[in-house]
Formats: sequence, structure tokens, C-alpha cells
Amino acid sequence: MNESFSASELMTIAAAREITDRDIIFCGTGLPIVVARTAKHLHAPGSVIFFETGAIDSPLLDLPMFVADSRVMAGAVIHTGLVDAISMLQNNKTGPRTVTILGAAQIDRFGNLNSTCIGDYLAPRVRFSGSGGAADAACLSGRTIVFMKHQKERFVERLDYLTSPGWLQGARSREQKGLTRGGTSVLITNKCIIRFHPGKRTMYLSEYFPGSTLEEIEGNTGFPLDLASAREMTPPGEEELRVLREEVDPDRLIIA
Repeated sequence: MNESFSASELMTIAAAREITDRDIIFCGTGLPIVVARTAKHLHAPGSVIFFETGAIDSPLLDLPMFVADSRVMAGAVIHTGLVDAISMLQNNKTGPRTVTILGAAQIDRFGNLNSTCIGDYLAPRVRFSGSGGAADAACLSGRTIVFMKHQKERFVERLDYLTSPGWLQGARSREQKGLTRGGTSVLITNKCIIRFHPGKRTMYLSEYFPGSTLEEIEGNTGFPLDLASAREMTPPGEEELRVLREEVDPDRLIIA
């Protein structure tokens, strides 16, 4: 990776660029908090950040380490609970504007996610923390941004367990199952940015990070990936890096 920025900095800035000033951001622990805070500082001051723990419109004056950190409540417009927070996703006015940021252990070509287990559910090789609110958010939000490490064992033809739905079997299958909005809009890895064809809802490589190669990305994907329209990502600008390093995470608590 280029010495002037790290992979985690590239991932954060790539995701922050996806956030607009009208978005309502359903924020999880770790990198999603940094992404939301970076976007709010740079170009989306009107975006609203909320947490399943009940803080709505948090300014994030200091960097919280997890969603139950008391710092998510400081300056929030409303302090409520899980049910009221999730209702933001269910509401027909706020739901379509909601952006959910998720991570997972596995992803398939349609953007479906597994964060439950590796191996058979009843006798798994590895058991993870599971859904939490991720399944609800993936079903109800206006769009989903996914973070993952780009490794062949994570990019699989078939998930060991479906935790959070993306585009299900592709095409109109999500809508046919009653999920009338949302879906995985973009996948950001430590090597690239992947999007989904509007019709087929299958992955294609949109942008590769400076320092990454098409061969490296293809070799770390467990199924064929459309590379035809790939281009190099526009590198982070000086102001983007300054905000991330000096204002959002100056102590390098999350960004390595």
C-alpha cells in the first residue's frame, strides 16, 4: 500500500464519499463510526447519525469506541431506546433515507452476508456474534454499505449461513420476497470498491485502490468477478486525510 495512506484510511474515505448530506446513518461499532464522523466533517454536515442503543442525531464530539459508549449520547437530539431507534428504519419517511454500514465474515456475489457462523449452524467450526440489529437494518434501510477484508475464504459461492440479506438470488428476488427497498449498494474492501449491476444485482469491480492490482483482487475472490469497467480509485485528498487524522481519529484508536 502507498506509504502516504493506509488501507484502513482508504476504506474509510471511500465509504465516507458514499454519504450525502440528506442521509440518516445507522451506525455500528468501529469503522462505521469513523466513516460517519468523517463524512459529517467533510461534506455532509446535515447527515443524521443514530445508534441502536438509542442516541439519535449524535454530533459525536469525541470518538466513541462502541455503540453503547456514553459518548454517543453527548449532544444527541434524542436519548431513547432500541425500539424507537429501529423504528427509524421502519418509518416510510426516514427508512428510505437510511444508510446502514455493516461488516461480515462471508459475502456472496449478490451481497448477502454471513456474520453468524462458519460451517454447519448446529456444529460450526466458528461461531460469531450473530445479527444483532444487522438483519433488520439490511432489510429495512434505504441502502447498505459493507466493509470486508478481501480474502478468498470470505468471498464465497454459497454462504454457510444467511444473516443479512443483500440481493438474495439477484435480479428482482429481493423485491419478490417483500423487501421493497434497500439492498447492498457498495462493498468496500482493503483492496477495492465493488458495486452491483442494476439489473442482475451481481458484483462488479468498480474501483481498485492505489497499490492493488486486478490480478490480486481476482485471485482473492472465490467466484468470477466482472472486471471490465474497473478503474483506479481517486486517491484521498489532503483535506480528507487531515480531517480523518487530526479531527476524527487523532489518537489512532480505530484507524491503523
